[in-house]
Amino acid sequence: METTATISVPLSLRLSESALKIIAILSMVADHCAYFLMEPDTPMYDLLRCFGRIAFPVFAFLVAEGFAHSRDRMRYFLILLLAGAVSELPWYLLNGSDGTHNVMFTLALGVVALAIFDRMCEHGPLSFIGVAGIAVLAWWLGTDYDWRGILMIAVFYILRHQTMRPWRERSSTHFPSQAILQIIFTFPLMAHYGIAGALLASGIIFLYDGTRGFIRSKPAKYSFYAIYPAHLMLLSLFS
Repeated sequence: METTATISVPLSLRLSESALKIIAILSMVADHCAYFLMEPDTPMYDLLRCFGRIAFPVFAFLVAEGFAHSRDRMRYFLILLLAGAVSELPWYLLNGSDGTHNVMFTLALGVVALAIFDRMCEHGPLSFIGVAGIAVLAWWLGTDYDWRGILMIAVFYILRHQTMRPWRERSSTHFPSQAILQIIFTFPLMAHYGIAGALLASGIIFLYDGTRGFIRSKPAKYSFYAIYPAHLMLLSLFS
């Protein structure tokens, strides 16, 4: 008989995967608009940048979830890789030759890290060494969020086996308290980019209910990936 402690969460506060995607996109666009178009050290700039700190942790969480549920993980990786390749030109136009690369490459490398972990998980420490190797690669390549981004994705995925049962198997008004482990162990990585943003991201991730939500059709799914290069190109035209 299971005795896992639970935490009451109102039905109206639950967030589906689709809701998390929309929040992450809005956060990302707000963050980039502030960073590339506004004067720093102003109240609005600081507010938008704080809101913008939500984006990457939520995207990292969604990659872990997407990898777990994907029926074709190679295709999932190739979609992220293609989005990264398409985004590299507007990224260069915005950032110049600073040696960095856009976040889609980080997410794609995160999928590689999870694939290595899955393949080598029976070999214990070797699986973690494989993930660490991909984190070092992200740092060496200069991808956005580099090694911290890879570790964040990995921790979300590794702990989901303990924390994320299908929604139908949970109480209708409770979350397993073990789900907090995902937030506890990723919070130091999130907090590197701002405590307030990390707290906001943690709250949003905690409210995830395990359902897909309203984004189901293929055109809607692919448009989600297209938003990243599209908004970077628009910003490069106005910056």
